[in-house]
Amino acid sequence: MRPYNDAFAKSFLTPQVQSIAIGDAAYRVDIGLGQGFIVEKTGKIEKKYRIAQVLGGKNVFYFLTPLEKGRLQTLPLAYDVRKKEWFDMAGSGVRHFPTGATAAVNWKEWPYTFNTGCYGCHVSQFATNYDPKTDTYRSSWTEPGINCETCHGPGQEHVRVCEAAPKDRPPKDLKLIRGGRDFSHAQQNDLCATCHAKAVPLTSSFTPGDRYFDHYDLITYENPDFYPDGRDLGENYTQTSWSRSPCALSGQLDCMHCHTSSGRYKFNDPAKANEACNPCHAERVANASSHTHHPEGSPGNRCISCHMPMTEFARMRRSDHSMLPPTPATTLAYNSPNACNLCHADKDAAWANTHVRQWHARDYQAPVVRQAALIDAARRRDWSNLSGMLEYLGIKDPDAVSTTSLIRLLRSCPDPRKWGPIIAASKSSSPLVRAAAAEALGEVPSRQALDALLVAVSDDSRLVRIRAAAALSGIPRKALAEEHLAAVDKATAEYLEALQARPDLWTSQYNLGNYYLGQGDPKQAVVCYEKARSLDVAAVPPLVNTSIAYSQMGETGKAEGVLLEALRLAPNDGPAHFNLGLVMAERQDRVAAEKHLRAALASNPAMAEAAYNLSLLLGEADLIEAVAWSRKASQLRPDNPRYAYTLALFLYRAKDPDQALQVLRPVIESQPGYKEAVNLFGEIMKHTQAK
Repeated sequence: MRPYNDAFAKSFLTPQVQSIAIGDAAYRVDIGLGQGFIVEKTGKIEKKYRIAQVLGGKNVFYFLTPLEKGRLQTLPLAYDVRKKEWFDMAGSGVRHFPTGATAAVNWKEWPYTFNTGCYGCHVSQFATNYDPKTDTYRSSWTEPGINCETCHGPGQEHVRVCEAAPKDRPPKDLKLIRGGRDFSHAQQNDLCATCHAKAVPLTSSFTPGDRYFDHYDLITYENPDFYPDGRDLGENYTQTSWSRSPCALSGQLDCMHCHTSSGRYKFNDPAKANEACNPCHAERVANASSHTHHPEGSPGNRCISCHMPMTEFARMRRSDHSMLPPTPATTLAYNSPNACNLCHADKDAAWANTHVRQWHARDYQAPVVRQAALIDAARRRDWSNLSGMLEYLGIKDPDAVSTTSLIRLLRSCPDPRKWGPIIAASKSSSPLVRAAAAEALGEVPSRQALDALLVAVSDDSRLVRIRAAAALSGIPRKALAEEHLAAVDKATAEYLEALQARPDLWTSQYNLGNYYLGQGDPKQAVVCYEKARSLDVAAVPPLVNTSIAYSQMGETGKAEGVLLEALRLAPNDGPAHFNLGLVMAERQDRVAAEKHLRAALASNPAMAEAAYNLSLLLGEADLIEAVAWSRKASQLRPDNPRYAYTLALFLYRAKDPDQALQVLRPVIESQPGYKEAVNLFGEIMKHTQAK
C-alpha cells in the first residue's frame, strides 16, 4: 500500500474513457494534476471522494478514501494494471456459482472497509484502534507494505540490547526471531499462511514461529468459492489448496523454495522453470517432455503449467497450489478449470480427458473425482451416499481439507449415523479436522459427544480448544463435573478472547450473543445481537436470535417485531419464519402460526423442528395431516425420541395402535427411562388387550 499522489498517477494510471454506471450512480475518476478524486453523480448531485491510499499493483490498483468514524473505504472504481482500464470494483467480485450469480456488495459496506476486512496483509504493524462504544477507528501502521518485523518479529528489543552492548562486543542473545533457514518448513509455511489464506482470525497476536492453527481457522470446501473438486472459483488466496498438496504434505517443502520473502517467484526464467521441482523430482525434471507429453521449450513442458495452472477472479490472477495434475473429469462434472483446457481453449474437457487417460495407465483422477462427488452431494444436501461420506471420514490418513469440508457440510444432515465417525474424527492428527469435529459435536446432546468435547478443551491446539468451548457454551457450568471445570473455563476464556479479537465484525458480536444466550443470560445476549445489527444492518441471524432471547424473557411482542424485520430483509428466511410461527402459537394466533411454520418448511423442507411443531399445531384440527408432519419430523430426526413419541401418539389417536406400537418399541429400547413413551406404550397395550 502507498499514499496516492500526482507522481503515482502520472507513472501508473491512464485517464478514464467514460463514466461507469453502478446502481443509481455514475462514477468517474479525476487524476489530473492536483486532483485525485472519484466523483459520484446521482441525478444532478455530485459528490467527490478523495483518493488517499493505493492498494495492490501486480494485477489491480484499488483506491481507499477516508469516510466517517475513521473508516478507510475501498472506492467503487479500480484500475486493471494489465489492461490499463478502469472497472467496477465490487462488480468484479460477483460470484457465478452453479446456482446463479451473487449480487454485488455495495462499495460502502463493511466487506470493503480496509480497517475491517483487508488490513493485516498490506501494511505492517497495523492497529485498528477500534472503539466499540463509539464504533470508530483511529487506525495506525508503522510502514506501508511488508517490513522486516512482519516476518522476523518485533525488533525493538534487538535494537535495545545492541545499543546497550559495549563497542565491538555484540550481545550473545541478539533478541531476534531469525526465521528463514532457522525455521522449520512448517514454521515457514505457517508464517506465510497468515496472509495467504481464506481464514478466520482467532487472535491478533501471531508472532513468526507460532503455529497457524493457534491463531487462525481455515475456510475449506464448504464454501462455494471453491469448486467441489477444490479448484478455485472465487477469492481463496492459497493456503487451502496448498494444504492438500502432496509436496506440502511431505513436510519437505516450504514457500521459500519457490518464492523470495517479498513473494517474487524465483523461477520465471523459462530455461530454468522446472528447477522449481528439484531436487525432489529430479528424474522427471531431467526428462520432462516424456512426462509432460509436450515438446522441449514449449509452455506445456513446464511443470507448473500442468500442476499449478493460473486462473483469474476479479481480475486477480492466482496459481493453483494443490499441485495436483489436471483432472478434466471433474471439469466434465462441475465445470471447474483444468490445466489442459486453459492452454488448449479450442478443445473441450472430453478431449483433454481422453488424452490424460491415454497417457497414464493409472487412473490418478479417481480419488479427486470421488472426493468431489461427496462434496458436491453434501453441498446439495443429498444424503443418498451418506455411507460413502462416512466411510471417507474413516479412511486412514484422509485429506484433511476434504475431511474438514465434509464434517462441516454434514452438520445439515439429519441422519444420526454421522455422529460416530465425527466423534472418531475428533481424534484426528489434524487440528483442522479435530476443530471441525468439535464444532459439530455441539449440536448433539449425547454422552459420547460430551466426553469428546471435554477432551478437546485440553487439546494442544488453541483452535480445537476454542471450537470445543464454543460447542460447550450452551451447557450451564453447574451441569459439568468439578474435575472438568478448570479446563473448560480456560478454553472458554480463550473462546471469548477470540470473539473480542475482532469486535468490529458483526459475526463476533453475534457469536458473543449466542454464548450469553447459552449461558442463560438473554438480556446480555440482546445487547450483543443489537451491536451485531449495528455493524451490519442487513444481517438476519442476529434478528432471529434476538427473538429467541426476547421469548425467553417473556417479551413476545418484541420477539414478533424483530422477526418481522428479519422477514422484511429476507422474506424466505426459514429460521425467521419458524421462530415467528412459535411466537404466534404462543400468542394463540393459530392461523398465523400455521402460515409461518409452513413457510419455514417451504424454505427448508428438512427443518424437522418446523414439521414437529406444525404437527402439534394441527393435532386437534387435522389428525391425518398431524400424523404426516410428525412422521416427517421423525424421519428427518430419528435420533429425537420426542418426535417418534409424538408420531406414536397421533397414530394412536388416529386409531392405528399397531403402527403406534411399532414406532414406540425402538424408542423404549434406546431410551428406557423415557416415561411418556413407556406410559403410552402401556396404555396402548392395555387398550388393545381389552379389545
